[in-house]
This record gives sequence, structure tokens and C-alpha cells, in this order.
Amino acid sequence: MPHDEQVQLAAEGFRLLADPTRIKILWALLQGESSVACLAELVGAAPTAVSQHLAKLRLAGLVRGRREGTFVYYSAADVHVQRLLTEALFHADHHDGSTAAHSLGRTGGEDVGGR
Repeated sequence: MPHDEQVQLAAEGFRLLADPTRIKILWALLQGESSVACLAELVGAAPTAVSQHLAKLRLAGLVRGRREGTFVYYSAADVHVQRLLTEALFHADHHDGSTAAHSLGRTGGEDVGGR
């Protein structure tokens, strides 16, 4: 069993990902670094809303910010964020379990634990 602190941190991460705008923001950041203004345009939200979402994602360690002059450019924190989001979207796309490989946790011949 995972220890309580791990469980709490994982639950908080999932809670933060339980918002469609945050999922879109993270997906955009997985494509490359971006500013608040660009993200707002990409996800169809107001820059102030995107900024608030980014602040929460940053506190949770899911995104990073890099200051350049007066601008801050955001990126996904690490490869774990990419895996987490990719798997969540993959699961949503295949939630009916119609493919045996999917129900066994395998994609493209790889075991989920081996990634």
C-alpha cells in the first residue's frame, strides 16, 4: 500500500485535473512552452482565468514557470505529467474496455508498469 502522504498528494493532483480547462492547459503545455495570453487563446478562456488555473497547477507541481523580462512562460513540470494526462485521455477514449490489450493495461506492446 502507498503511504498516506503519497495518497494525499495523488488525490490532490487528480482533484486539480478534474477541470476541463486545466486539462486543456496541460495538453497545450505538453506541446511546448507557452505564455498566459497564448494559452488563453488556445483553450478559449480569459487570461485571468488561465492565470488562476496555472497558479494552482504550479503549486501542485504540475507546471513550471520561467520568467523572461515581464513575461512568464509555462511548461509541463516533467514527463510524469505527460504520462498522467496521456493515460487519462487514453482511458477516456477507451473507457468501454472493448480491447483486451487496453483492459490488461497494455498499449503498443508495453506494460504500463514498464513506462
